[in-house]
Amino acid sequence: MAPATSTASMGGIGPTGEVHLSAGTVRYWEVGSGPPIVFVHPVLTNSGLWRQVLPPLAAAGFRCLAPDWPLGGHSPAMRPDADLSPRGLARLVAEFLAALELREVTLVGSDTGGGISQLVVAHHPERIGALVLLNCDAFEHFPPPLALPFKWGAFVPGGTALMAHAFRLPPVARLVYGLLAHRVPGPAVLASFFAPSSRERGVRRDLTRVLRGLDKRATLEAAEHFPSFRRPVLIVWGEDDRVFPRGDARRLAAAFPDARLVTVPDSRAFVSEDQPARLVELIASVAARPPVRVDEPAAEPARAAVAAR
Repeated sequence: MAPATSTASMGGIGPTGEVHLSAGTVRYWEVGSGPPIVFVHPVLTNSGLWRQVLPPLAAAGFRCLAPDWPLGGHSPAMRPDADLSPRGLARLVAEFLAALELREVTLVGSDTGGGISQLVVAHHPERIGALVLLNCDAFEHFPPPLALPFKWGAFVPGGTALMAHAFRLPPVARLVYGLLAHRVPGPAVLASFFAPSSRERGVRRDLTRVLRGLDKRATLEAAEHFPSFRRPVLIVWGEDDRVFPRGDARRLAAAFPDARLVTVPDSRAFVSEDQPARLVELIASVAARPPVRVDEPAAEPARAAVAAR
């Protein structure tokens, strides 16, 4: 059974499935039918971040899948020997797509999940039909400066446990998520984000490995492959973001051959919380596009495309 907190984050509906991958068991929510959309949430959240966008996208004719990735808000814990490095997490996303035999997937990533999604299209692009990146880690900012204390805290003995317990305090949770959203999720959703890591030693172990592994070398190396990804890319950036540099949004849009940048007013980094209706509209505009077949050889990675602007 899924933890009650995770169930609450999706309006009382439990996960519709689970898949056994090399790192362990991943639970996911699935709703709708049609072209598939797969979501990758940030660290210290879970699929509850997408609760306001899944139903309308499903109603619009899309098959939406929102896994609880092993980023701290998940249960059960991964295997003790699981590879939860950035490359390992990208491989896990690719395994998920393969296990469910998904093709021409629109991959949607936010925050840490956007960084992971970049690694997926760089190293495992075969099943990806389109990419949507919300305000996210990129280039030299993996993690961004404001999130560095979380990474370094994971190297302190007991640091991850202290962090998880502190975040369960409503004032702390509101402070942290107030940096990411004007409209902070309610108590039940926030509890679903933090309860697994505060209760389960194995989840804290997973979270510690993820935080320690965040490294700009992974996103910089992935960016060298962006010119070879010729499917549609949409960069959606909340205009009021305090965490992720807007310059990275412009650099991402310039680095892909078929990309456009849309800024969203009255939204911080979590566009799914602040402007869910607008996000649904934007994701649907990309996911509804027919797949583009490109037969000519892929271009060589162009380092100049990802240089600081």
